[in-house]
Amino acid sequence: MVSRRALLAASALAAPALAQPAWPSRPVRVIIPFTPGGASDLMMRPVAERLERALGQPFVIDNRAGGGGAVGLTAAANDRPDGYTLLLSTPGPLVLLPQMQQGIAYNSARSFSYIALMGGAPILCAVAANSPITNLQQYADAARRGREAVSFGTSGIGSMGHLTGVLFGMQARAELLHVPFRGAPEAQQAVLGNSTTSLWDTAAANVGAVRGGTLRGLAVSSATRAAILPDVPTAREAGFGDVVSLNWFMLAAPAGLPQAIATRLAEAVRGVLGDAQVRERLDQAAFVRTDWIDQPNLPAWVAGEQTRWAPVIRASGAS
Repeated sequence: MVSRRALLAASALAAPALAQPAWPSRPVRVIIPFTPGGASDLMMRPVAERLERALGQPFVIDNRAGGGGAVGLTAAANDRPDGYTLLLSTPGPLVLLPQMQQGIAYNSARSFSYIALMGGAPILCAVAANSPITNLQQYADAARRGREAVSFGTSGIGSMGHLTGVLFGMQARAELLHVPFRGAPEAQQAVLGNSTTSLWDTAAANVGAVRGGTLRGLAVSSATRAAILPDVPTAREAGFGDVVSLNWFMLAAPAGLPQAIATRLAEAVRGVLGDAQVRERLDQAAFVRTDWIDQPNLPAWVAGEQTRWAPVIRASGAS
């Protein structure tokens, strides 16, 4: 027979486990490694609002900008994997920056638990509305006329716009002149002022100018057209099948997140992304949907993105 003392000891050991509150029992912080008001905010805020309803706790945005996103990712990597600190990252700091800069304080393969790929912002190739170039094939032909015959503005060296422009040049067998700016507005103004031939930058930052008729969209880099720019073809449709890229949004947590929390959160995010009102808000921000990837397969997908972009980074000379 089991002694009363043994039963009491077993009860004492079990008590802490029984006392653990169900997740989430308090507010959840979501680190965004960029300044407020950008594409990551536009993606995360409507999702966070619906997660609050679904899970019963506030999801609070914490913008931690700096170092091209490295500051925010480092903060997330160093926090506890208890489900109360999450991270929304783009490919820039997660898979591109570690290949361009030494001394990054996190490792994309070991520092994070990946939860959900939430969609992405396509890169737009655009020229001024008064440009003689009317489609992507003409653009490629113009670029082939001579070295640096076509220039393209972006939000900066090593940005997804920069690398997508380089990817296009590789497939078109043309060398385009990259003109980096401090952000999308400066790149757009250079094109409108005819000091730069074109831009490769996020569709979200330029959709107003395209719809307003001052920019002509030649192509988007996503696999499918952006709902808010239905008349702008994909680069694949325009004959450049390898030019597919997204400034995607990955929800993650510090490495070691309990599987039960990861599974519950992934299921909640999937449900939110299927909500018609959320989809409408994301469509209006020029985001596109991505195929759902089961949560256990996300680490391999991130590793594949690192491999895919490595030769483009080398060709770009970005560092």
